Amino acid sequence: MKLIKTILANGAASAMSLEEIIKNEISEWKNSEEYKLMLESQKYYKNDADILKRERMTIGDSGNLEKVHNLASNKLAHGFLKKLVDQKTGYLLSKPMSIQTDNEQYQEILQDYFNKSMLRLIQNIGKEAVIKGKAWLHVYYNEKGNLSFKRIPSEEIIPLWKDQDHTELDAVIRVYQVEAYEGRIKKDITKVEFWSPEGVQRYVYDGNLIPDVEMGDRASHFVVIDQENKEQPANWEKVPFICFKYNNEEISLLKFIKSLIDDYDKRKSDNSNNLEDLPNSIYVVKNYSNTQGGEFRKNISQYRVVFTDENGGVDSVNIEINTEAYKNHMEMNRKDIYEFGRGVDTQGEEFGNIPSGIALKFLYADLDMDANTIESEFQASLEQLLWFINTHIANTTGIDYSEEAVDFIFNRDILINESNVITDIKNSVGILSDETLIANHPYVTDVKEELERIKKQRKENMITYPPNFDPGGVDDEE
Repeated sequence: MKLIKTILANGAASAMSLEEIIKNEISEWKNSEEYKLMLESQKYYKNDADILKRERMTIGDSGNLEKVHNLASNKLAHGFLKKLVDQKTGYLLSKPMSIQTDNEQYQEILQDYFNKSMLRLIQNIGKEAVIKGKAWLHVYYNEKGNLSFKRIPSEEIIPLWKDQDHTELDAVIRVYQVEAYEGRIKKDITKVEFWSPEGVQRYVYDGNLIPDVEMGDRASHFVVIDQENKEQPANWEKVPFICFKYNNEEISLLKFIKSLIDDYDKRKSDNSNNLEDLPNSIYVVKNYSNTQGGEFRKNISQYRVVFTDENGGVDSVNIEINTEAYKNHMEMNRKDIYEFGRGVDTQGEEFGNIPSGIALKFLYADLDMDANTIESEFQASLEQLLWFINTHIANTTGIDYSEEAVDFIFNRDILINESNVITDIKNSVGILSDETLIANHPYVTDVKEELERIKKQRKENMITYPPNFDPGGVDDEE
């Protein structure tokens, strides 16, 4: 998107108002390939692929293609995009994220924000990012005055970036629809919001931008209660929207595999049509008493019998299906979908051999590589999210944690041989710290909670140990 300063400067030079600039940006966005791909990707994720719109066609009397209704017209859609998207988000984001900082008090505060609801939100953000290339998180205060976060559909957001690398926002235009009644008629109303560090401006859009007096045409990001118990408008120093990218190019996964999915759907549907049409083979009819073709096919389909003249006869030309060529093509196509979609085909022969060790890592190499890209982008976005959390804490408690280092650790749901891992952990006792060993144990989901359980168990069982016996393991000292 264009830089907002350039847009406003050009607008001032051409005597364009902010409203006219917003209208122009909306028009460009709605007609952009990026916007169309987002909508299309959402359809493919729901298995609403192009194959479902295809009709069986044949050459008519005019020589042009016409729809036919007496032949099979199967439309087989395959949910490859959903499987790959769910596989990526499940692999990277299904397990709780670990948050590490040296300040214990700060860590407890962060744990309250990054609770199960937040982790579920981040997982949904990840799914949206893979489907549409990027996802958006909105930071706001709810009715109770609590710092809150929600996902905004990507197709509703028009970002105006400060830089070409899309790392910092100048402003955001949000375009969305709400249902409302006008008299007894329910209709969709288009709303437009322009968010900047100076606040938000709201409009109703019906071809022209009309100030939204119902919601308030101008407002601050939030309000604070002063010492006299009065509401005072306040704004964040930044636009309260955070972009989570699937990749640096902000390109949807569908872009890389759509043609492959479409070809797979088409070939599978065509093969299904041919199989269904086999009983309706091509017939060669000799001396059949001038009977019309339609009547002949009716007799064949309903009665399975044909009466011919003395010198008449009926031969059939069967539709031959090259099964081997079809099978090879479909197998190659499926492999390409998983290769360029960077996923793991759980139906592949190599997966069925229950690989382990290096072979398992090799099988997951593409998925792991894509997860690395997503994690790198999400780490940068989580830093931006942390800025809002730190600012909120400083504003409400007076404590500034902005200089504290925080690490977000993504715990991937890696397929492993549990017995081998447990054996390796046992062999590493005394070499690695207990916390590291416990963190890598396949049965442990919360490392700190497990460490506390071990401490408690040791204290309870200490009286059963002989004098001077050291059971080893976790240090009891706080």
